[in-house]
Amino acid sequence: MSSLFSIGVSGLNAAQLGLKVTGNNIANAGTDGYSRQNTVQVDQVGQNTGRYTMGTGVDVIGVQRAYSQYLTQTLWSTNSALQGATTTNDLATTLNGLLQNSGNLQSALDSFYGGFNAVANAPRDPSARQAALGNAQTLTLAFNTFGQQLDQQRTQINTQIADAVGNVNSLVKQIAALNTSISQAGNTQPNDLLDQRDSLVKQLAGVTGISVSLQPDGTLSVYSTSGQTLVSGNYAYGFQVGSDAYDATSTSVLDASGHDISTRLSGGTLGALLAYRRNTLDPAQNQLGRAALALAQTVNAQQAKGLDLNGNQGGPLFNVPSPVVAAATGNKGSATVGASVSNIGALTTDNYVLTYTGSGTAPSVNGWALATSSGRSVPLTANADGTLSAEGLTFSASAGAQVGDSFQIRPTRNAASGLAIATSDPSAIAASTALKGTAGSTNSGGATVSAVNVADSTNANLFSGASVSFGAGGSYTVTDGAGNTTTGTYTAGTAIQFDGWSLSLSGTPASGDSFTVAKNSDGLNDNGNALDLAGLADSGVLDGGQTSVVGAYAGLTNQIGLAGSTAANDLTTQTGLYNQATSAQQSVVGVNLDEEAANLIKYQQAYQASAQVISTAQTLFTSLISAIQA
Repeated sequence: MSSLFSIGVSGLNAAQLGLKVTGNNIANAGTDGYSRQNTVQVDQVGQNTGRYTMGTGVDVIGVQRAYSQYLTQTLWSTNSALQGATTTNDLATTLNGLLQNSGNLQSALDSFYGGFNAVANAPRDPSARQAALGNAQTLTLAFNTFGQQLDQQRTQINTQIADAVGNVNSLVKQIAALNTSISQAGNTQPNDLLDQRDSLVKQLAGVTGISVSLQPDGTLSVYSTSGQTLVSGNYAYGFQVGSDAYDATSTSVLDASGHDISTRLSGGTLGALLAYRRNTLDPAQNQLGRAALALAQTVNAQQAKGLDLNGNQGGPLFNVPSPVVAAATGNKGSATVGASVSNIGALTTDNYVLTYTGSGTAPSVNGWALATSSGRSVPLTANADGTLSAEGLTFSASAGAQVGDSFQIRPTRNAASGLAIATSDPSAIAASTALKGTAGSTNSGGATVSAVNVADSTNANLFSGASVSFGAGGSYTVTDGAGNTTTGTYTAGTAIQFDGWSLSLSGTPASGDSFTVAKNSDGLNDNGNALDLAGLADSGVLDGGQTSVVGAYAGLTNQIGLAGSTAANDLTTQTGLYNQATSAQQSVVGVNLDEEAANLIKYQQAYQASAQVISTAQTLFTSLISAIQA
């Protein structure tokens, strides 16, 4: 009877535990990260009676959670990709919104250049000049607004990076604490703790890309994509927030040793923030700034080739900031570096790092080497005045540099937000052609003046006046008002150049013919330079003369639009992959309420049946006692 009683009790206990586990599954059916549990039962070792073996009941040797390491890690990695894609899409959507709400830069550009046509139609009309100056102010505001909005997004990204680092540090501490509890559980599988740890690891993967390694003691080691250990046993290492070595306003991520690992982190929200700033925001801001620089330089240069309403050489219409030069925080020397844009056509959208190597071996020149911020080596050219040039920039470096000192040059980033109008005087618009060529009244040849252009507006003798006298065989002599002379032989189709101007003739001059070049005396009624200012809309200036300012902005619009569509497509893809991974993982570990309902009935019936076995054993035992007493 005792054997039957113990068998019934073991069945009763097993059914009761099964009911508890099933009930717990049902209660946590909606709990995120919960893994379905089930009891693991084995039959107790039977008794050998000599002729047969009799079972002695059931043992519950554990409560096991449903788990697949492969599916779980796939879920972590797809969550990392999804959160990264979501962050990138949010940022790119914001950027497209900023573009649309930036004061319609494209229309402002069209109106600005069109305003010079109105001035050309009425060079002396103050209202046309005032409207043109108003267009310039509107355009400046549009550039400023968009540039400032990009600066604001950069500031917001800095805040998000700091928040993400704080989230990482909190999560790794919690994972390390759970590692401790799990390792202390010994041979007992702490299912709930394992679920909590897996849930935290999933959250961590959503913040930054990780890899994991399960240790023999049950703890989980976690590593970042930079190779840094984030969790080892009960130790948490996390990240630090710091400033960029060249830019105190730019937030960087440092490892536990203080090394900048921003470029080596990928995956999750943090990786997406860093990648977006590096690959989308920086190029967009630099491209916008390059367009602003090109606008200012080309308009100012054309202004200097004409005369304003007061008969003076045209002055700048725009002011634009110089390239930013920032010394690395770790520099040991006392050298300073300056930079200027010397060739707008060769200027790129890159940022650069100028490093003192102390070596005269290529690629170093005069002890300096140049590379883009992304690491591309850039050849330097030494100039006669001791400066260095590369890709449209000229650098000047003072003495005192030590080997390893470096400087970051950001040629265009602040140009859009710093663009400003240089004058509020409508009469300052240089609508008139600066110089006029006149043929001598006694000329006998068929040559006429086709154009007098300003080649160098900074030449001190530009307006000194000059005469060109022709001799036999096309020889000529040029004499200016300051007494300077030059000689040459005329070639049809080739301009004669002197004192910063170039004189183009059509036809063939005869010996004894002469021409004069002087300041335009009819400037109030002349519109030649206004037409040239309007023509800048289609004038190639960037990319070696291939791209106009309008074209550069159109390229920026396409660049931002492509970033938005790419981000949206990636989000769609990553959402599908994450949903597939979730479905696959939940098919193994998720709670199926229909299945649990069936288990509930099964264990209930088993419980009742085991109770009946116990009752039967009790009845038999009572009957036996009664029989013995009788």
